[in-house]
Formats: sequence, structure tokens, C-alpha cells
Amino acid sequence: MTTLASDSLDILHVSKRYAQRGASLAVLDDVSLHVRAGEFVTIVGASGCGKSTLLRLIAGLDTDYAGEIRAGDEPVRDTSLQRGIVFQDHRLFPWLTVAQNVEAALRNAPLDALAKRRAVAEHIALVGLNGFEHAYPNQLSGGMAQRVAIARGLVNRPRVLLLDEPFGALDAQTRARMQNELLRIWEQERITMVLVTHDVDEAVYLGDRVVTMAPRPGRIERIVDVALPRPRRRDSPEFARLRDTVLADFDDREPPDDGGSGIGAKRIEAAAAHPIGAWRLAW
Repeated sequence: MTTLASDSLDILHVSKRYAQRGASLAVLDDVSLHVRAGEFVTIVGASGCGKSTLLRLIAGLDTDYAGEIRAGDEPVRDTSLQRGIVFQDHRLFPWLTVAQNVEAALRNAPLDALAKRRAVAEHIALVGLNGFEHAYPNQLSGGMAQRVAIARGLVNRPRVLLLDEPFGALDAQTRARMQNELLRIWEQERITMVLVTHDVDEAVYLGDRVVTMAPRPGRIERIVDVALPRPRRRDSPEFARLRDTVLADFDDREPPDDGGSGIGAKRIEAAAAHPIGAWRLAW
């Protein structure tokens, strides 16, 4: 398998509002960020700060926003095979095997049947699931199912991989293993990765830079460079100092009022992000 090409990302003065039942809520406010090609950036923030919304905009799943997002030299106007995405819920089709779930992402790929089979085999091997090609999702552990989701996100050879709290539903031990697996894949493939999480430890462990977001409306609070060698030691004083630096952005302050709508930011964000009738495959 050859090393993938990667794209830079430019998020330029992006703002996003949701309207529902007469209420209007600013979810993102003037967010600007440059992600270098091949960089691993983590975005951390409390629930409702708009970090998952921002990832959806980068993926092209939602184009109703102010500002501009560019992947490489191209403006983001729709979904693209050049931007893969992995969600917290693996979203595997229960009636398909591991190999068939990965191949489903190649539905619109300009490859013949043999090339698709080779790509599927390569990416199943990449995530360490050789021997499980014919297993069904209900025969897999949570960590194994997420490996399939990562293989599916990579199989189109995207230039950017977006990860929306991909390990949030896993137990602590499996989560640590999956973090190391993701780093192994990133170090091998060197594609641009952007991961959102609410776990500060995870953000510092994985990221070249950690972006902290403040809520209501979502905005960038701080960007912290993580100048620690890999593999990183979570018990090192340097790691602890960086983690404390990031944690300093989170305190007990109440976020600004939502304008008296009576509808919380997270509820509006979730409802507007998944309206009935608007569901579609990212590939």
C-alpha cells in the first residue's frame, strides 16, 4: 500500500445558526483554523460547543453556513471521497459482513471489481482484522467494529480523515488500544486527521495541536501545540503540564443564555443535524 496524499484544511470565518420552531441559535461564531497537510489536530470541548457541527461542515454534510471551508485548493461544497468520516457509532450494516461493510464505501469509487476487492483486503489488514472478513457486526467487539468503521473511512484513499468522538462508547482499556491503533495508522499513512472529543487526555495524547472550543456560540478558545515526542507517556510531567494547560480552559462558568428560546444548544444542534428525510450516506 502506498502512502496517501494529504490535504490542508482552511476554515475561514465560519459561523453557523440553527432555526427550529421559531427559535434561532448561533452554534458557531467566526471560527477560523488552518490545518496543515498531514497534521493530526484534535478539537476538544464540552457537549454543545459545536465541535461535531464543525466536523459535519468540513465533511460537506451541511453547507448552510457563513464563511468558507477549503480542502487543499478546493472549496467544500458537498461530500467528497477525498474526505472520509468516522462517527462515534460505527454505523455498520448488520446484514453485511466486515468485508462487505468496507466495500460499501466504494460504491461510487471509479474502480473495477478486482481493484475494489484488493482495496478492501488492504484496509482490513491495515486495521488488524485479517481473519474476520466474513464476520458480521454482531460477532465483533465494540473495538473491532470501530476498526471496521476506520477501514471504511480510509478505503477510498481520502486526503483527510474526520473522526467524531470515535472511541467515546468504548471502555477505557479498549479506548487506549484504539488510540494507539489510530496513531499507528496515521504514522503509516500520513493523511490529515481531525478528531473531535470531550476527553482532554485523549486530545493531548493524539494531537499535534489541541484546539479548545468554548460554547454558545461555539468559538475557538485556544490552540495548544503539543511538542512532545511520540510515543507519548501519559504519566510524564510534561504530559501532565500540557493536559493542565488545556483543562484551564474549562471551568464552572455558565454559558451565555440561549436567548430565552427554552431549547438547549445541544438539542437544537442534534435535531437540526439529523432532520427526518435528510439522511444520506457520506460516501
